[in-house]
Amino acid sequence: MSRRRARETADRGLRSPAWAEEGRERLVSKGKLLAVCLVWLLIVAAAAGAWRYLVAPARDEAARQEQERKRQEQLAGTAADPHYRFQVNLALDSFSGYAVLRSRELQNQLATQRIKLTLIDDQADYPRRLESLRTGEVQLAAFTIDALIKASDQVRDLPATIVAILDETRGADAMVAYKSVFPNIDALNRADTRFVLTPDSPSETLVRVVKSHFHLANLPADPWVPAADAEDVFQRYRQAAATSRQVYVLWEPFVSKMLENQETHVVVDSSRFRGYIVDVLVANRDFLAKNQELVRDFLASYFRARHEHRDGMLALVADDARQAGTPLSSAQAQRLVEGIWWKNTQENYAHFGLSSGRPLQHLEDMITNITDVLRNSGAIASDPTGGRPHLLYYGKVLEELQASQFHPGLTPEAIRDDTIRLPALSDAQWQQLVPVGTLDVPPLIFARGTATLTEASLATLDDLVSKLESWPQYYLLVRGNAAPRGDAEANRALAEARAQTVREHLQGRGIDAGRIQARGAPPDGDSSVTFVLGQPPF
Repeated sequence: MSRRRARETADRGLRSPAWAEEGRERLVSKGKLLAVCLVWLLIVAAAAGAWRYLVAPARDEAARQEQERKRQEQLAGTAADPHYRFQVNLALDSFSGYAVLRSRELQNQLATQRIKLTLIDDQADYPRRLESLRTGEVQLAAFTIDALIKASDQVRDLPATIVAILDETRGADAMVAYKSVFPNIDALNRADTRFVLTPDSPSETLVRVVKSHFHLANLPADPWVPAADAEDVFQRYRQAAATSRQVYVLWEPFVSKMLENQETHVVVDSSRFRGYIVDVLVANRDFLAKNQELVRDFLASYFRARHEHRDGMLALVADDARQAGTPLSSAQAQRLVEGIWWKNTQENYAHFGLSSGRPLQHLEDMITNITDVLRNSGAIASDPTGGRPHLLYYGKVLEELQASQFHPGLTPEAIRDDTIRLPALSDAQWQQLVPVGTLDVPPLIFARGTATLTEASLATLDDLVSKLESWPQYYLLVRGNAAPRGDAEANRALAEARAQTVREHLQGRGIDAGRIQARGAPPDGDSSVTFVLGQPPF
């Protein structure tokens, strides 16, 4: 190769990298431009999205709120001030004892206090009722004391407190059965006995009171036949044989309907005991703490409405039943009214321990007794108050009414006499006494061969006094016993002496002497004493 060609070849080799570098630079510049364009496209898209989904809606919402504000200002500027200062939601069911709560008179009384009442019928679903109170869906509610205790035990809380007593059932709930099968309470004491009733109702409470107080050890742990309501219980009775070992537990007017059959009778009803089937008004605790004055005004209105109907309960109950679609005959309405004791203002003061007049059973004692029955009969696992029944009621609202010298009407109210005075019986009448049932009392222990009771047995008798006070309409037959060994006459005398010792102790604790008779039973080896409640033959 000539030197000239070699030089030209060398010059081309030196110039080639420069051209290549220039091409690469042009490509890089184009890539950067493309990247910048993409970034700006993303920015523009993001800005458009922000405008569409954030800025524009916020601007539109602000405009809408401003428009709504102006509309509300216009409404307020052209409307009157609200008449009602508060709306109260109250949960209840169709029980006739709540007729005053459903009355037009109560609505009118509340209207004067500028309170609007809305009633919520929950079909006696007590757990739901308590939950509605707990959440604040309702502020007030009607409960039986036992239902309040059971529902509180289920939720392990006490979200509501009692502020007044509405009524007490005195015969409106009853156990009805065929006379030939169940002549008395003792006849219930069999393993095949069944109670047809509505669960979690006063009917169930009635049975639990009887189970807790009488010697019914042979009853099964679960003797229930659940029914939807009293009408369902009545229909099951109509379909059952007269020999069936079923007891029908229901309320008026279905009790009267069953008794139209002459083969049936009332084994026991709620008129026979005191302080167990009691309806109360309860309040959500938070609502009460924030609105005690309003609750006071509500109670004042209720007591005025109740006072207004004091001589017209028959008409009120009949009208209430018609409105509910369950019309009553005159006889049914009369029996129902006779079976409910609506509590007036003075009686509420007495039950809350605020009255110096005739005493009535204190609400705290009612709560304690009902809790004991529910625990003894297995209805609750434990006492939801932890042994502090005062946690379940609040008396300051009634105290304020009393301090203000509140009167529901022009005519004075009185505390009705709740005392049952049984007439004295002759020896012949005692012999004719019809046994009702054997009380469930722990065995009494006497010193060997004597009529001297141990201290523990004396305490047992003191507890029996409370039970006897709960069943004031029955006489008490005390039967003493002794061992059959040795001299028969001496043993009979010892048996009677033991009965007399018990009788004297009960008298000393306030049980009327004319209500008790002591007898010595034929000695059979049982050194204790039995207690039989009875009534004269009709």
